[in-house]
Amino acid sequence: MAEEDTAPEGETPKKSKMPMILGLVLALAGGGGGFYATWSGMILGGDGEKKVAEEKKEVADPFGDIAFVEVEPMVISVDSQPERRLLRFRAQLEVPKSYEEDVTKLLPRVVDVLNSYLGALEIADLEDQAALTRLRAQMLRRVQVVTGQDRVNDFLIMEFVLT
Repeated sequence: MAEEDTAPEGETPKKSKMPMILGLVLALAGGGGGFYATWSGMILGGDGEKKVAEEKKEVADPFGDIAFVEVEPMVISVDSQPERRLLRFRAQLEVPKSYEEDVTKLLPRVVDVLNSYLGALEIADLEDQAALTRLRAQMLRRVQVVTGQDRVNDFLIMEFVLT
């Protein structure tokens, strides 16, 4: 009877894979929990609650810290061969409220830079489909050079008419 309970000599008894599967499941659960704890700021974050409060504060009033400074309307002569054409232009600058007064003081320089740039353009530069986007980016960059890098957030074109 003892011979019937033992496996034949050529075969080895099957080992259970349950400990390996259980270990793999626990490792995945631990890794996922560790990732979430780090990502959410529960560990190694320290000031996670402070960040969430700051984000809610920013979302509550996203437009509270900006002001708009109007640039004087301009009429610029654009040379073309057979006839002279005029560009009527009006814009506003989006600035942080803390710099509104500084940018207002520098408006004569801003108008000078814009007048020089727009006067140097040709009709072909203005007739391109992507011209307004390109011109807006160029003018914003020039205004930021005059006023300072962080003083002007955006350049808004209010009127751009070629007559």
